[in-house]
Amino acid sequence: MKIASLLRGLARTAAALSLVAGIHGVAYAQATPHTIVFGVAPGPYGDLIKQAIAPSLEKKGYRIVVKEFSDYVQPNLALANGATDANLFQHGVYLEKFSADKGLKLSPLIRVPTAGLGLYSNKIKSLDELKKGDVVTLANDPTNLARALRFLAKLDLLSFKKDIDPTKASEKDIDQNPRGLVFKPLEAAQLPRTLDTAAASVVNGNFAIAAGLDLNKALKLEVLDENLKNLVAVKTEDLDKPFVKDIKAAVESEEFIAVVTDPKTPFASFQRPEWLVARLAHRHTTKK
Repeated sequence: MKIASLLRGLARTAAALSLVAGIHGVAYAQATPHTIVFGVAPGPYGDLIKQAIAPSLEKKGYRIVVKEFSDYVQPNLALANGATDANLFQHGVYLEKFSADKGLKLSPLIRVPTAGLGLYSNKIKSLDELKKGDVVTLANDPTNLARALRFLAKLDLLSFKKDIDPTKASEKDIDQNPRGLVFKPLEAAQLPRTLDTAAASVVNGNFAIAAGLDLNKALKLEVLDENLKNLVAVKTEDLDKPFVKDIKAAVESEEFIAVVTDPKTPFASFQRPEWLVARLAHRHTTKK
């Protein structure tokens, strides 16, 4: 009898301890914020997340981690394999092509203010100084190579062969090169370093800022089409998840707008996505 009574007592004690542990576990889970890991490339977008997006998400109980990658390849691979939850470094054209080439199921969420391409030089002060044999470096990934060539075409530094798709152009599609320039594609992250040797370089905005280049001192700056403005990307399967909806809400928040329009920040000079232009126009109209 004593043994049976002892066993019943032990069982009750174990059940009580289990209940307490369960309650503690629930409380701990509720107190532990969901972590959102953002992937970025070098440049201003890590700061954009920290200053303009993270505060709103942290108020909702999220913990925000920004993971920087050295190139344009790893952020999407990390997103696809679950090493990150979202990324902010690319425009829609690049996301679409990269996803198709690699068989990844990634989707755009919302566009953000973006620093465009710039033509920079440490050797010349104007395009008129470019001469035959001068080297102009530009990104070698297919999307940004075509983009840089279109930019140079608008500056009348080259023209394309007839019947080619400019969105897929490479240096092989150049028809006229009136200045006799040498176009040298290289990895985008390396372009700022070429300014000591090349006559000029077409540098993506994020890498220009990361290298300390002043956007206002570029020889020329690109005017961005909407599909070339950077965006937050997520896995397609996550589009309807609460944390993704919260990211979108954070970008659309007044807190975000206050940061990216503050003239004390570099973001104020970035080219704005259409949704933000519309919001600011509506605000201006309402105040009248």
